[in-house]
Amino acid sequence: VIAVDISSSMLAQDLKPNRLEALKSVAAEFINDRKNDRIGLVIYAGESYTKTPVTSDKTIIIKSLNDIVFDGIIQDGTAIGMGLATSVNRLKDSRAKSKVIILLTDGVNNSGFIDPTTAADLATNYGIKTYTIGLGSNGNALAPVALNPDGSFRFGMTKVEIDEDLLRYISEKTSGRYFRATDNLELQNIYDEILSLIHI
Repeated sequence: VIAVDISSSMLAQDLKPNRLEALKSVAAEFINDRKNDRIGLVIYAGESYTKTPVTSDKTIIIKSLNDIVFDGIIQDGTAIGMGLATSVNRLKDSRAKSKVIILLTDGVNNSGFIDPTTAADLATNYGIKTYTIGLGSNGNALAPVALNPDGSFRFGMTKVEIDEDLLRYISEKTSGRYFRATDNLELQNIYDEILSLIHI
């Protein structure tokens, strides 16, 4: 399961054209490379939900991935615990030899009612390895700071805050690994590395 943070800060432009679009393009390649895998998509911001249940139909997954936008329909915020818990739910009854979650975020857990450490315990109990990716440059990035009257975002420089300790904890607890992507190339390399780590 690929769990994608779609909070408004994912529109920050330190990755090109922005974090969300950079992620979608790399994730699409990753999905196409995993020829025989069943893959699901979970998206989260202030809450989380399953965008695509686990399926081997790559066309459906890629279409769902391409459809992901920040539209404000789900409450803004970063509920890492809920994103992880929803992903665990999708995989816990799977009889697959290898169960893996790739969780991406550019923030700190600041909403949702499930503690990320509890979600990590759940993943461990079900033998689900979790690779976590912190997305965003070091320092500041051009990101949404307010809404204009026409509904578009006003951008300004904001501090990049990623709870790396939490992401490390989740990956170590579940026998996965933590990665940090500060630009498009690094993100691509991380996916390539995860690809090689989960080859069976």
